Amino acid sequence: MTNANINEFIAFAHELAEASGKAVQRYFRQAAAVESKGKRGFDPVTQADRESEAVMREMIGARFPAHAILGEEQGVTNAEASMRWILDPIDGTRSFVMGLPLWGTLIALYDGDTPLLGIMNQPFVGERFEGSSQGSFRIREGVRTPLKTRDCRDIREAVLGATDPAMFSGRAFENLAKQAKMRRFGGDCYLYCALAAGWADAVVEADLRYYDVLPLVPIVAGAGGIITDWSGNPLSCETGGEFNTVAAGNIQLHRAILEILSNS
Repeated sequence: MTNANINEFIAFAHELAEASGKAVQRYFRQAAAVESKGKRGFDPVTQADRESEAVMREMIGARFPAHAILGEEQGVTNAEASMRWILDPIDGTRSFVMGLPLWGTLIALYDGDTPLLGIMNQPFVGERFEGSSQGSFRIREGVRTPLKTRDCRDIREAVLGATDPAMFSGRAFENLAKQAKMRRFGGDCYLYCALAAGWADAVVEADLRYYDVLPLVPIVAGAGGIITDWSGNPLSCETGGEFNTVAAGNIQLHRAILEILSNS
């Protein structure tokens, strides 16, 4: 994969972000029906989710018809293809329906299980995060700011994030959170971007699907962080099953967190 190829894909991913952002913003803070997919209790979906993904699928199909598409709302197309676009049209739908701007559209391109790029787009606040082998960046008002994780190596000094305490079973996360300097719930995809930007030190979550987290892997890694499952294994593109994730700003903190989780 050459730099020219990567640059082409990154530029196209930003085109997807622009188009999907326009589709989503029409519905944000507007009275709209909210349905539940009913897979795991109340699992909300809106017309904004569906239209955003449909727009991106149409664009990918026109530009890269041989590529696979793995999306939250419409599943998998061209499943045998190695090049895989992963789409989550609205990560943080609960925040979206509450009118809170703690949501984002997630876009990634993987070559098999190798992440090539990841985008988190928040069109309402005009903020975008990009990650690839070229590094990670925060983009706002046309300004690209390089991202670097914070060098916190001690859980007792760490700012720890998770979306919802209800996602955890057992006492492993509770035992970890008690040792952190600060913990904060809520944020979905924004937590991982805050980690990449050096505003937080670790994110630990459970019960995630591939589209919830794989687009965030290049953003975390490009800023110097590490993200794995709770056993320390890389995250895979396989669409079955669920992920328990550990993201940290450096390998030392990551290892410390894995040890606490494994001994709880």
